[in-house]
Amino acid sequence: MTDRDDGAQAVPGRSCPPGYGYRAADLAEAPELIADTLYVIGGLYGNLQALDAIEAMAARESGPVTLVFNGDFHWFDVDPVAFARIEAVVGDHHALRGNVETELAGGPGEAGCGCAYPEWVDDDEVSRSNAIIERLAETAAGLPGVRDRLAALPMQLRGRVGDLPLAILHGDAESLAGWGFSQERVDDPLQQQKIRKWFAAAQVDLFASSHTCLPVALCLDEGDSHRALINNGAAGMPNFSGDLRGVITRVGVTPSPEPSLYGTRIGEVQVDALPVAYDVAAWHRDFVASWPPGSPAHASYFGRLTRGPDYRLDAAVRHGVDQKQKCWYSHLSARVRAPA
Repeated sequence: MTDRDDGAQAVPGRSCPPGYGYRAADLAEAPELIADTLYVIGGLYGNLQALDAIEAMAARESGPVTLVFNGDFHWFDVDPVAFARIEAVVGDHHALRGNVETELAGGPGEAGCGCAYPEWVDDDEVSRSNAIIERLAETAAGLPGVRDRLAALPMQLRGRVGDLPLAILHGDAESLAGWGFSQERVDDPLQQQKIRKWFAAAQVDLFASSHTCLPVALCLDEGDSHRALINNGAAGMPNFSGDLRGVITRVGVTPSPEPSLYGTRIGEVQVDALPVAYDVAAWHRDFVASWPPGSPAHASYFGRLTRGPDYRLDAAVRHGVDQKQKCWYSHLSARVRAPA
Protein backbone atom coordinates (compact mmCIF):
# COMPACT_ATOMS: atom_id res chain seq x y z
CA MET A 1 0.00 0.00 0.00
CA THR A 2 1.29 3.47 -0.80
CA ASP A 3 -0.91 5.82 1.21
CA ARG A 4 0.90 8.98 2.22
CA ASP A 5 0.96 9.46 5.99
CA ASP A 6 3.80 11.98 6.23
CA GLY A 7 1.80 15.07 5.37
CA ALA A 8 3.18 15.21 1.85
CA GLN A 9 0.83 15.80 -1.05
CA ALA A 10 -0.47 12.67 -2.74
CA VAL A 11 0.77 12.15 -6.29
CA PRO A 12 -2.01 11.09 -8.68
CA GLY A 13 -1.29 7.60 -9.98
CA ARG A 14 1.32 6.87 -7.29
CA SER A 15 -0.68 7.10 -4.08
CA CYS A 16 -3.91 5.39 -3.14
CA PRO A 17 -6.57 6.54 -0.67
CA PRO A 18 -7.02 4.84 2.72
CA GLY A 19 -10.24 3.31 1.39
CA TYR A 20 -8.15 1.02 -0.81
CA GLY A 21 -6.86 -0.80 2.26
CA TYR A 22 -8.07 -3.90 4.11
CA ARG A 23 -6.62 -6.68 6.27
CA ALA A 24 -5.68 -10.19 5.23
CA ALA A 25 -7.52 -11.37 8.36
CA ASP A 26 -10.78 -9.99 6.90
CA LEU A 27 -10.74 -12.94 4.51
CA ALA A 28 -10.68 -15.56 7.25
CA GLU A 29 -14.34 -14.99 8.22
CA ALA A 30 -15.68 -14.05 4.79
CA PRO A 31 -18.38 -16.17 3.10
CA GLU A 32 -16.96 -18.66 0.60
CA LEU A 33 -17.72 -18.88 -3.10
CA ILE A 34 -17.88 -22.63 -3.81
CA ALA A 35 -16.83 -23.94 -7.22
CA ASP A 36 -15.45 -27.06 -8.90
CA THR A 37 -13.78 -25.04 -11.67
CA LEU A 38 -12.89 -21.40 -11.23
CA TYR A 39 -11.50 -18.91 -13.77
CA VAL A 40 -9.81 -15.85 -12.25
CA ILE A 41 -9.79 -13.16 -14.94
CA GLY A 42 -7.68 -10.19 -13.95
CA GLY A 43 -6.86 -7.31 -16.26
CA LEU A 44 -9.24 -7.84 -19.17
CA TYR A 45 -8.63 -4.13 -19.92
CA GLY A 46 -11.62 -3.74 -22.21
CA ASN A 47 -10.50 -6.38 -24.73
CA LEU A 48 -13.72 -7.79 -26.23
CA GLN A 49 -11.84 -10.38 -28.27
CA ALA A 50 -10.20 -11.76 -25.13
CA LEU A 51 -13.60 -11.88 -23.46
CA ASP A 52 -14.96 -13.93 -26.38
CA ALA A 53 -11.99 -16.30 -26.15
CA ILE A 54 -12.43 -16.81 -22.40
CA GLU A 55 -16.12 -17.58 -22.79
CA ALA A 56 -15.22 -20.12 -25.49
CA MET A 57 -12.64 -21.70 -23.16
CA ALA A 58 -15.26 -22.03 -20.43
CA ALA A 59 -17.67 -23.66 -22.91
CA ARG A 60 -15.06 -26.36 -23.67
CA GLU A 61 -14.90 -27.42 -20.01
CA SER A 62 -16.64 -30.67 -19.12
CA GLY A 63 -18.63 -29.07 -16.31
CA PRO A 64 -19.80 -25.69 -15.02
CA VAL A 65 -17.23 -22.92 -14.68
CA THR A 66 -17.42 -20.06 -12.21
CA LEU A 67 -15.96 -16.87 -13.68
CA VAL A 68 -14.53 -14.18 -11.41
CA PHE A 69 -13.38 -10.92 -12.98
CA ASN A 70 -10.96 -9.68 -10.36
CA GLY A 71 -10.67 -6.06 -11.39
CA ASP A 72 -9.53 -3.82 -14.25
CA PHE A 73 -11.96 -5.40 -16.70
CA HIS A 74 -12.34 -1.84 -18.04
CA TRP A 75 -9.45 0.30 -19.34
CA PHE A 76 -9.19 0.69 -23.12
CA ASP A 77 -12.95 0.42 -23.75
CA VAL A 78 -13.75 4.11 -24.11
CA ASP A 79 -16.21 3.23 -26.89
CA PRO A 80 -19.61 3.23 -25.12
CA VAL A 81 -20.81 0.11 -26.98
CA ALA A 82 -17.71 -1.87 -25.96
CA PHE A 83 -17.91 -0.58 -22.38
CA ALA A 84 -21.60 -1.50 -22.10
CA ARG A 85 -21.01 -5.01 -23.45
CA ILE A 86 -18.25 -5.69 -20.95
CA GLU A 87 -20.48 -4.39 -18.17
CA ALA A 88 -23.26 -6.72 -19.30
CA VAL A 89 -21.07 -9.83 -19.45
CA VAL A 90 -19.23 -9.13 -16.21
CA GLY A 91 -22.57 -8.44 -14.55
CA ASP A 92 -23.62 -12.04 -15.24
CA HIS A 93 -20.68 -13.38 -13.24
CA HIS A 94 -18.75 -12.64 -10.04
CA ALA A 95 -16.54 -9.56 -10.01
CA LEU A 96 -14.23 -7.51 -7.83
CA ARG A 97 -13.42 -3.89 -8.43
CA GLY A 98 -9.88 -3.05 -9.32
CA ASN A 99 -8.37 0.39 -9.11
CA VAL A 100 -9.89 1.23 -12.51
CA GLU A 101 -13.43 0.41 -11.44
CA THR A 102 -12.93 2.09 -8.06
CA GLU A 103 -11.85 5.34 -9.67
CA LEU A 104 -14.66 5.17 -12.23
CA ALA A 105 -17.17 4.67 -9.42
CA GLY A 106 -15.93 7.64 -7.45
CA GLY A 107 -15.22 9.98 -10.32
CA PRO A 108 -11.92 11.82 -10.87
CA GLY A 109 -10.00 12.20 -7.64
CA GLU A 110 -6.55 12.72 -6.18
CA ALA A 111 -5.61 9.06 -6.80
CA GLY A 112 -5.60 9.56 -10.58
CA CYS A 113 -5.78 6.09 -12.13
CA GLY A 114 -5.49 4.53 -8.67
CA CYS A 115 -2.61 2.35 -9.89
CA ALA A 116 -0.32 3.24 -6.95
CA TYR A 117 2.64 2.88 -9.32
CA PRO A 118 5.95 2.14 -7.55
CA GLU A 119 9.18 4.01 -8.13
CA TRP A 120 10.36 1.83 -11.04
CA VAL A 121 7.49 3.10 -13.24
CA ASP A 122 8.51 6.37 -14.93
CA ASP A 123 6.56 9.61 -14.52
CA ASP A 124 5.45 9.76 -18.17
CA GLU A 125 3.82 6.35 -17.83
CA VAL A 126 1.99 7.52 -14.72
CA SER A 127 0.77 10.70 -16.42
CA ARG A 128 -0.54 8.78 -19.41
CA SER A 129 -2.44 6.36 -17.17
CA ASN A 130 -4.06 9.30 -15.40
CA ALA A 131 -5.11 10.66 -18.80
CA ILE A 132 -6.60 7.29 -19.79
CA ILE A 133 -8.77 7.11 -16.66
CA GLU A 134 -10.02 10.65 -17.26
CA ARG A 135 -11.23 9.74 -20.73
CA LEU A 136 -12.69 6.42 -19.58
CA ALA A 137 -14.55 8.21 -16.79
CA GLU A 138 -16.37 10.28 -19.41
CA THR A 139 -17.62 7.07 -21.01
CA ALA A 140 -18.75 5.63 -17.67
CA ALA A 141 -20.52 8.84 -16.69
CA GLY A 142 -22.60 8.68 -19.89
CA LEU A 143 -24.02 5.22 -19.10
CA PRO A 144 -26.83 5.15 -16.52
CA GLY A 145 -26.21 3.19 -13.34
CA VAL A 146 -22.62 2.22 -14.12
CA ARG A 147 -20.94 4.14 -11.33
CA ASP A 148 -23.31 2.74 -8.71
CA ARG A 149 -22.82 -0.83 -9.96
CA LEU A 150 -19.05 -0.52 -9.86
CA ALA A 151 -19.10 1.05 -6.41
CA ALA A 152 -21.08 -1.92 -5.07
CA LEU A 153 -18.45 -4.48 -6.10
CA PRO A 154 -16.29 -5.96 -3.32
CA MET A 155 -12.51 -5.54 -3.10
CA GLN A 156 -11.73 -9.15 -2.15
CA LEU A 157 -13.38 -12.56 -2.26
CA ARG A 158 -12.89 -15.85 -0.45
CA GLY A 159 -13.46 -19.08 -2.36
CA ARG A 160 -13.19 -22.84 -2.06
CA VAL A 161 -12.48 -25.26 -4.88
CA GLY A 162 -12.64 -28.84 -3.67
CA ASP A 163 -10.78 -28.80 -0.37
CA LEU A 164 -8.69 -25.74 -1.28
CA PRO A 165 -9.44 -22.42 0.49
CA LEU A 166 -8.31 -19.45 -1.58
CA ALA A 167 -8.44 -15.68 -1.68
CA ILE A 168 -9.15 -13.73 -4.85
CA LEU A 169 -7.78 -10.20 -4.81
CA HIS A 170 -6.98 -7.47 -7.29
CA GLY A 171 -3.78 -6.17 -5.68
CA ASP A 172 -2.23 -7.81 -2.63
CA ALA A 173 -3.48 -8.91 0.80
CA GLU A 174 -3.43 -5.39 2.26
CA SER A 175 -4.47 -3.07 -0.56
CA LEU A 176 -6.62 -3.13 -3.67
CA ALA A 177 -3.72 -1.46 -5.51
CA GLY A 178 -0.89 -3.16 -3.63
CA TRP A 179 2.23 -4.38 -5.44
CA GLY A 180 3.21 -7.00 -2.87
CA PHE A 181 2.54 -9.80 -5.38
CA SER A 182 4.55 -8.23 -8.20
CA GLN A 183 7.45 -9.97 -9.92
CA GLU A 184 9.73 -7.16 -8.74
CA ARG A 185 9.07 -7.97 -5.07
CA VAL A 186 8.25 -11.64 -4.55
CA ASP A 187 11.87 -12.84 -4.52
CA ASP A 188 12.75 -10.65 -1.53
CA PRO A 189 13.07 -12.89 1.58
CA LEU A 190 11.42 -10.20 3.73
CA GLN A 191 8.51 -9.97 1.32
CA GLN A 192 8.16 -13.75 1.38
CA GLN A 193 7.96 -13.60 5.17
CA LYS A 194 5.19 -11.04 4.86
CA ILE A 195 3.31 -13.20 2.35
CA ARG A 196 3.56 -16.18 4.73
CA LYS A 197 1.93 -14.02 7.42
CA TRP A 198 -0.80 -13.05 4.96
CA PHE A 199 -1.51 -16.73 4.26
CA ALA A 200 -1.81 -17.44 7.98
CA ALA A 201 -4.02 -14.42 8.66
CA ALA A 202 -6.35 -15.10 5.73
CA GLN A 203 -6.42 -18.86 6.44
CA VAL A 204 -6.03 -19.77 2.78
CA ASP A 205 -3.58 -21.86 0.77
CA LEU A 206 -3.80 -19.89 -2.47
CA PHE A 207 -3.77 -16.19 -3.33
CA ALA A 208 -4.99 -15.36 -6.87
CA SER A 209 -4.37 -11.76 -7.95
CA SER A 210 -3.46 -9.51 -10.89
CA HIS A 211 -3.00 -5.66 -10.91
CA THR A 212 0.73 -5.57 -11.67
CA CYS A 213 0.29 -6.51 -15.37
CA LEU A 214 3.01 -9.19 -15.44
CA PRO A 215 2.41 -12.80 -14.32
CA VAL A 216 4.20 -14.36 -11.40
CA ALA A 217 3.72 -17.69 -9.61
CA LEU A 218 5.31 -18.33 -6.23
CA CYS A 219 5.38 -21.43 -4.01
CA LEU A 220 5.83 -20.98 -0.26
CA ASP A 221 5.65 -24.41 1.34
CA GLU A 222 5.82 -24.59 5.11
CA GLY A 223 6.04 -27.96 6.87
CA ASP A 224 3.42 -30.19 5.32
CA SER A 225 1.48 -27.22 3.94
CA HIS A 226 1.72 -26.40 0.26
CA ARG A 227 0.78 -22.81 -0.46
CA ALA A 228 1.01 -20.78 -3.62
CA LEU A 229 0.53 -17.31 -5.01
CA ILE A 230 -0.51 -16.90 -8.64
CA ASN A 231 -0.77 -13.50 -10.32
CA ASN A 232 -2.20 -13.88 -13.83
CA GLY A 233 -0.79 -10.60 -15.11
CA ALA A 234 -3.28 -9.59 -17.79
CA ALA A 235 -6.14 -11.49 -19.43
CA GLY A 236 -6.49 -8.89 -22.17
CA MET A 237 -2.87 -8.04 -23.03
CA PRO A 238 0.28 -9.96 -23.98
CA ASN A 239 2.27 -11.15 -20.97
CA PHE A 240 5.47 -12.55 -22.47
CA SER A 241 7.95 -11.45 -25.10
CA GLY A 242 6.87 -12.54 -28.57
CA ASP A 243 3.62 -14.08 -27.28
CA LEU A 244 0.50 -11.98 -27.85
CA ARG A 245 -1.87 -14.08 -25.74
CA GLY A 246 -3.48 -13.06 -22.50
CA VAL A 247 -3.30 -15.19 -19.34
CA ILE A 248 -5.94 -16.24 -16.80
CA THR A 249 -5.80 -18.45 -13.71
CA ARG A 250 -7.75 -21.70 -13.60
CA VAL A 251 -8.38 -23.55 -10.33
CA GLY A 252 -10.16 -26.88 -10.65
CA VAL A 253 -10.82 -30.29 -9.15
CA THR A 254 -10.28 -31.77 -12.64
CA PRO A 255 -7.44 -31.12 -15.12
CA SER A 256 -7.82 -28.34 -17.64
CA PRO A 257 -8.80 -29.29 -21.20
CA GLU A 258 -6.54 -26.42 -22.32
CA PRO A 259 -2.73 -26.74 -22.28
CA SER A 260 -1.36 -24.67 -19.41
CA LEU A 261 1.71 -22.45 -19.39
CA TYR A 262 2.61 -23.59 -15.87
CA GLY A 263 0.78 -24.97 -12.88
CA THR A 264 0.86 -26.86 -9.60
CA ARG A 265 -1.31 -29.05 -7.41
CA ILE A 266 -2.45 -28.15 -3.93
CA GLY A 267 -3.90 -31.30 -2.43
CA GLU A 268 -6.26 -32.62 -5.08
CA VAL A 269 -6.80 -29.26 -6.76
CA GLN A 270 -5.08 -28.16 -9.97
CA VAL A 271 -3.91 -24.54 -10.33
CA ASP A 272 -2.91 -23.44 -13.83
CA ALA A 273 -1.99 -20.35 -15.82
CA LEU A 274 -3.91 -20.66 -19.09
CA PRO A 275 -3.13 -18.66 -22.24
CA VAL A 276 -5.96 -16.69 -23.84
CA ALA A 277 -5.62 -16.83 -27.62
CA TYR A 278 -7.84 -14.02 -28.87
CA ASP A 279 -8.27 -12.49 -32.35
CA VAL A 280 -5.22 -10.22 -32.36
CA ALA A 281 -5.95 -8.43 -35.64
CA ALA A 282 -9.50 -7.54 -34.58
CA TRP A 283 -8.30 -6.35 -31.17
CA HIS A 284 -5.65 -4.14 -32.71
CA ARG A 285 -8.24 -2.57 -35.02
CA ASP A 286 -10.54 -1.84 -32.09
CA PHE A 287 -7.69 -0.46 -30.01
CA VAL A 288 -6.39 1.92 -32.69
CA ALA A 289 -9.93 3.12 -33.47
CA SER A 290 -10.22 4.32 -29.88
CA TRP A 291 -6.57 5.11 -29.19
CA PRO A 292 -4.81 6.28 -32.39
CA PRO A 293 -1.11 7.15 -32.59
CA GLY A 294 -0.38 10.12 -30.36
CA SER A 295 -2.95 9.13 -27.74
CA PRO A 296 -1.79 8.25 -24.20
CA ALA A 297 -2.87 4.59 -24.42
CA HIS A 298 -1.17 4.12 -27.79
CA ALA A 299 2.07 5.59 -26.44
CA SER A 300 2.03 3.39 -23.34
CA TYR A 301 0.65 0.12 -24.68
CA PHE A 302 0.74 -0.38 -28.44
CA GLY A 303 4.29 -1.72 -28.40
CA ARG A 304 3.28 -4.31 -25.82
CA LEU A 305 0.12 -5.20 -27.76
CA THR A 306 2.11 -5.90 -30.91
CA ARG A 307 5.32 -7.44 -29.52
CA GLY A 308 4.65 -8.43 -25.94
CA PRO A 309 6.52 -7.06 -22.90
CA ASP A 310 10.20 -7.62 -22.23
CA TYR A 311 9.43 -10.57 -19.96
CA ARG A 312 10.17 -14.26 -20.45
CA LEU A 313 7.82 -17.10 -19.60
CA ASP A 314 10.40 -18.82 -17.42
CA ALA A 315 10.72 -15.64 -15.35
CA ALA A 316 7.16 -15.99 -14.11
CA VAL A 317 7.77 -19.14 -12.06
CA ARG A 318 9.37 -18.52 -8.66
CA HIS A 319 10.05 -20.53 -5.51
CA GLY A 320 10.54 -19.65 -1.87
CA VAL A 321 14.09 -18.82 -0.84
CA ASP A 322 14.17 -21.94 1.35
CA GLN A 323 12.20 -24.16 -1.02
CA LYS A 324 13.51 -27.74 -1.14
CA GLN A 325 11.39 -28.98 -4.05
CA LYS A 326 10.22 -27.26 -7.19
CA CYS A 327 6.45 -27.24 -7.08
CA TRP A 328 5.58 -25.53 -10.37
CA TYR A 329 5.69 -27.39 -13.64
CA SER A 330 5.71 -25.83 -17.08
CA HIS A 331 6.24 -26.76 -20.68
CA LEU A 332 9.86 -25.68 -20.18
CA SER A 333 10.64 -28.46 -17.72
CA ALA A 334 9.50 -31.86 -16.57
CA ARG A 335 6.27 -31.92 -14.63
CA VAL A 336 6.98 -32.07 -10.94
CA ARG A 337 4.03 -32.58 -8.64
CA ALA A 338 3.80 -30.57 -5.49
CA PRO A 339 3.41 -32.53 -2.30
CA ALA A 340 -0.25 -33.34 -1.72
